[in-house]
Amino acid sequence: MSTFLSKAILDFCIAFGIVLGGAMVGGIGAVISLQPPTQTMLDIADRIKIWALAAAVGGTIDPMRVIESNFFGGNLSPAIKQILFLVFAFLGAHAGSELVKWVCAGRK
Repeated sequence: MSTFLSKAILDFCIAFGIVLGGAMVGGIGAVISLQPPTQTMLDIADRIKIWALAAAVGGTIDPMRVIESNFFGGNLSPAIKQILFLVFAFLGAHAGSELVKWVCAGRK
């Protein structure tokens, strides 16, 4: 498998796991603190998506520097790759959030 595809899949899975794991552990924390777990899980899944995206691509500054230096320097290939890595990470975070919404549907 190419390095681009393997990193894209890894970014997707990392973002997916951060959202899903954060919501599940937050739900356990809600049960311990006697709060409604489904609403807490839904809130956490929505709030943690941007952090999952940042963690999956390795921070917020470095990918943007790669995009800036290569895109404005005339070399489009690395910039496009970084943008696609961000897209895959976003898709993973969104899929994790949608899975939490699906699991919690009808249980509010």
